[in-house]
Amino acid sequence: MARGGSNNGGKVTQHNGEIFAIEDSSSPYFLHNGDHPGHTLVSNPWNGVNYHTWRRAMLMALTAKNKIGFVDGTIPRPMLNDLLFKAWFRCNSMISSWIINVVTRDIIDSLLYLDSAYEIWRDLCDRFSQENGPRVFQIKKQIFSLFQGSLDVSCYFTKLKI
Repeated sequence: MARGGSNNGGKVTQHNGEIFAIEDSSSPYFLHNGDHPGHTLVSNPWNGVNYHTWRRAMLMALTAKNKIGFVDGTIPRPMLNDLLFKAWFRCNSMISSWIINVVTRDIIDSLLYLDSAYEIWRDLCDRFSQENGPRVFQIKKQIFSLFQGSLDVSCYFTKLKI
């Protein structure tokens, strides 16, 4: 039985038509036994506000799991007859679930029928990364009216950073 291991250099091996590159823990196709569709990568669900903060937290989590290529497009969908298609499809479904698990219900409804984690990510980026003029004005107004008062330095700095 030919199987890939962590020392196979990421090469694709197969046995009975099944691919084993997913057994290499350094492969983006590797799913840890603790990974599951209900897993929540970031602590607070995103409700459409503070997109950039949520995006940054998700990118850090996906990078830590070696799955960033599925959302940034550097790991494209293989052809159906490609040995990696099943592994890609499985990982893509898992990552799509992770993204959907950390957005609110009203946002989920618009994402469920997109075919890939990349399409979901792109859709969210296109819709929510736009600058919002009134929101920028509101934030600037809050910053200018912020004063330390009875807050300790740490809390004041945190409010200033947010």
